[in-house]
Amino acid sequence: MDTAGSGRGWRPHEIVYEGAGAPDLAARLDALGAEGLAGLLTERKALVFRGFGVTPEGIVPVLDRLVPDRLPYVHGNSPRTRVSENLYTSTEYPQEYTISMHNELSYAHRWPTRLGFYCEKAAESGGATSVLDGGLWLESLDAEIREAFAGGIRYVQNLHDGYGFGKSWQETFETEDRAPVEAFLRDSRAEWEWGPDGLRISQLRPATIRHPVTGAEVWFNQADQWHPAGLGDRTSADLYQILSPEEFPQYVTFADGSPIPDEYVEQIRDRGLECACDVDWRNGDVLLIDNVLVAHGRRPFEGTRRVLVAMSDVGAGESAGADRR
Repeated sequence: MDTAGSGRGWRPHEIVYEGAGAPDLAARLDALGAEGLAGLLTERKALVFRGFGVTPEGIVPVLDRLVPDRLPYVHGNSPRTRVSENLYTSTEYPQEYTISMHNELSYAHRWPTRLGFYCEKAAESGGATSVLDGGLWLESLDAEIREAFAGGIRYVQNLHDGYGFGKSWQETFETEDRAPVEAFLRDSRAEWEWGPDGLRISQLRPATIRHPVTGAEVWFNQADQWHPAGLGDRTSADLYQILSPEEFPQYVTFADGSPIPDEYVEQIRDRGLECACDVDWRNGDVLLIDNVLVAHGRRPFEGTRRVLVAMSDVGAGESAGADRR
């Protein structure tokens, strides 16, 4: 596999088409079966399918097998575009920046169990999707940090009503109606308040969870992405000059509301990136990850890059639907 970074010995499992005749990934997955795929994914944590020549017209049947019953990106905080029903572009964060490691929607009460990525167009340079064993990430952190986060963390969002920094509540929840937003937040056990400029949400979540099948404890939060220190010194300083922390589009504290030290956030971010390995895309590649066992990110790139992503809560009774509090 084309990878970079240490990964500390762990790599996604690569499945390469080497047979005669036209490759057919959907048929290959049918032969493996749903239970076989689930077992292989749990064992290997992430799977890369190469050489199958999956086209934009042929990706949906593949995703139907990899990530069945695809989910909408409701309550997502990353900018992305819906391509078709519950199929989205990967984050549209500016291409010159690294996206640090994270598990999708780990700040939410419910999260997808699987993520499926499809490379329609690889970048001319860079643009790898980084992947990281969440257990290794947890082990890499100093004991002081693990202990400090043991009580959980509190995520705070300020979603504007159409004008302001970050995403609006309408974009975040894919609706103009407040009623389904409130129903979603009530089910999420979140606290919320409508104001003249939008919606404020507060959620208490754990910093780690255990995988429902393997029992492995993994680092499972987005503290570094929600904290200004995770943005870099200059961006963080600019944000503090414009707004108070209570007004940031998103912010994070310890569970009791006390601030998380910048140096904690920087270690979490940096060690995650150091322990990650990179999946370098080729046109037609497909990547499937267990969203609990594996975190992901993105390296900077040049040129045009188009990677699509779909999410599933297959097995939700064991993981995505589990009570986290």
